[in-house]
Amino acid sequence: MTHDGRMVPGAAASWCLAAWLVTSGSLTAAVVGTAAVVVAAASWRRRVVPLALAAVCVAAVAVSCSWRLAAVEHSPLVGLARSGQLATLEVQVSSDARTIQRRGVASTVVGVVVRRVAAGDLDLRVREAATAFVDGRPDDLVVGRRLVVQGRLAPSDRSDESVTIRVGRIGPATGAAWWWEASEHVREGVRRSVSHLSDEPRGLVPALVDGDEGGITDDVDDDFRRSGLTHLTAVSGTNLTIVLGVTMAVARAGGLGRRGLWVVGLLSIAAFVLLARPEPSVVRAAAMGAVGVAALGLGSRGGLRALCWAVVGLLFVDPWLSRSPGFVLSVSATAGILVLAPVFARRLEAWMPRWCALAIGVPLAAQLVCTPALAALSGEVSLVAVFANLLAAPAVAPATVAGLVGGLLALVWAPLGQVCGTAAGACASWILTVGHTAAGLDASSFEWHAPWQVLLVVVPAATWVAVRLASRPVLFVGLVLGLAVGIWRPPETGWPPPGWVMVSCDVGQGDATVLPVGPGQAVVVDVGEDDAPVDRCLTSLGVRTVRLLVLTHGDADHVDGWRGAVEGRRVDQVVVGTSGGPPIRGVPRHVAEAGESFTLGETSAEVLWPPADEPPAGDRNGVSVVLRATVRGVRLLLTGDVGAEAQQRILRSGADVAADVLKVAHHGSADQEPRFVAAAHARIATISVGEHNDYGHPTAALLAMLRDDGTAWWRTDRDGDVAVVVRDGRMSVVGRG
Repeated sequence: MTHDGRMVPGAAASWCLAAWLVTSGSLTAAVVGTAAVVVAAASWRRRVVPLALAAVCVAAVAVSCSWRLAAVEHSPLVGLARSGQLATLEVQVSSDARTIQRRGVASTVVGVVVRRVAAGDLDLRVREAATAFVDGRPDDLVVGRRLVVQGRLAPSDRSDESVTIRVGRIGPATGAAWWWEASEHVREGVRRSVSHLSDEPRGLVPALVDGDEGGITDDVDDDFRRSGLTHLTAVSGTNLTIVLGVTMAVARAGGLGRRGLWVVGLLSIAAFVLLARPEPSVVRAAAMGAVGVAALGLGSRGGLRALCWAVVGLLFVDPWLSRSPGFVLSVSATAGILVLAPVFARRLEAWMPRWCALAIGVPLAAQLVCTPALAALSGEVSLVAVFANLLAAPAVAPATVAGLVGGLLALVWAPLGQVCGTAAGACASWILTVGHTAAGLDASSFEWHAPWQVLLVVVPAATWVAVRLASRPVLFVGLVLGLAVGIWRPPETGWPPPGWVMVSCDVGQGDATVLPVGPGQAVVVDVGEDDAPVDRCLTSLGVRTVRLLVLTHGDADHVDGWRGAVEGRRVDQVVVGTSGGPPIRGVPRHVAEAGESFTLGETSAEVLWPPADEPPAGDRNGVSVVLRATVRGVRLLLTGDVGAEAQQRILRSGADVAADVLKVAHHGSADQEPRFVAAAHARIATISVGEHNDYGHPTAALLAMLRDDGTAWWRTDRDGDVAVVVRDGRMSVVGRG
């Protein structure tokens, strides 16, 4: 099957330029737009139609960027924000509110459109996007409603909005337009229809129906991400496809022709946008749904062309979508379904029913095309996504339809709505079971430590192999079964791996690091919070003698497991920081200070922090002992829990922190100094972190910092004990999950 790819260069060029221009200022965008117009005119005169078409697309998106950026840069609100002006504003809620916790206090973040601002002698009517921060959890922040607030303005760090508003006082909200109020009633009806269910199904059904993620727990979110089902918990093309499929099936059964189906499809898309809110993700899903409607009328050849036009149109309306992860994934998945899914389906149809071929081909195509983007965004590749989607798919549509019908019926009579809600909850429970089970498999996903661009070569090669094997049932089924067995019971490497120079022990949300000294002997840095995990780790490494036990600081997650390291082993000496540590009877104790060094067998180390005159602080993290160790030529930087302030002081002291391996400070918290990470410039980083921890460790900011520095990381919550190994002069990492 051929595809109309004439629009692909224009869409791709527009996308790349938009991602750059939204951070470059209005003048740059205007220059690019002007140049694109000149190129388009010259190409048209010379009848170079493909180049002219691409230049027109680029010009349109560049002009939109320039116009939008100029409006923000010259907004009267920007000047008020720079002076921290207190103002009274009339605003309209533009997105659903979400609650966050800041220092134990709940506050609400909501997107608004400022329509009027009064500050001092100024009284202006405007139309500017802003983000408002409100203390507590106001109930009436519903999309479309207007309210008057008083708050202090501050500059926004986003290029698509003028200011942020720290709201001090908030007035009563006035009613929104009838269509917004109607959509809110339906959303509330959906919530009421499942209110009698247990926590997880009660949270998942509204997410499936209208993208209401307020009830999704952290465990569900994490397991769905690992199993490749995240798209179900937020508004995506899946939600819209189900709505479109049901409404158009009913319309087709009523005898409507192709044009009638188009009308019904477009009306369904409009209703879906109202129900799920016109947020960027919803608008994106609606556009992808429109592509599906176009493919219905024009075939997949025209569907690809429609996809490209949708990309250009969306970027013209909102250039900031170009940097949205959801936009990247939606377009990738849609392109994969349009281009690759028919290829897989045709080959699989040779030996299986068409419905089965499509059920396999669609998620396989979408997952393959999305894999490079997923690796770039999360540093992780799911191995169970296709299996999980195949198993969960039969329950998604019934859960969505039953939830929506239940929401509508709940507006009339709540008990009737709960009947449908119960059916939706049963389907949601199956989806939850699939997600939790798939995420719990030993090899459900793996960290991608190489540059994500490598996948631009690996994925096409894997796709070519998969397409070739799809028409050969014995090989295809054998490969699938082999992959399934490998995921269910992955092969284990011998432990400890020969040539190990450092092991980060999996002790949950704590730290424990082991450095070799000689046969059966080691330096142990921190011991975690519980006895059993560190004892297990040291036993597996054959450690019978702890030549030096370093307790970096007195926090429980670093020292309370000391009995697990000590009992049944000989301990020669204990070194603590200025914040102290537990007394260990009969073992000499020394307080470390910067400048000291030691050598024990294969391991030598220098203390970089804290200095001798550094008093114990209320925050014990800041006086953690920081070691720079060397084992068989490999430089290891062990950082305890030092935060950004201590890291800055270490850099100012002139200490050499360059390392081959970085033990990331404080379990990957956001309290990191980028210059410290850059100065270490490690090839490998280990992150000692507990599974499903409540702190959000490691944070996305820390992982992005490592990625930007070209550092590959391993995490104990997913990789288990992590060993850094040197063999034949080459350094590698082995995990023991």
